[in-house]
Amino acid sequence: MRIFENIINHKINTITAEELLKYAKQFNISVNRTQAKKIAEYLRGKNINIFDDRERAALVKEIAKAAGPETAREVNKLFMQLTKAN
Repeated sequence: MRIFENIINHKINTITAEELLKYAKQFNISVNRTQAKKIAEYLRGKNINIFDDRERAALVKEIAKAAGPETAREVNKLFMQLTKAN
């Protein structure tokens, strides 16, 4: 299943604001366009493994700084949905 983890991590690390909005809508998570843009800019090129609890927690903290704690909680829900699918 490692290949699926690699695919999901690659998508997270190269996601655009539009893609993030699409996934948020698909998983019924509220993120507005401005927040999606900030989050996508932060994620781009970071090479984060969302399957690693520590890395994901650190990422959520950074998202909270950029887009607020409620948005960070919502994005974490999205990450949890993506990691559960694996």
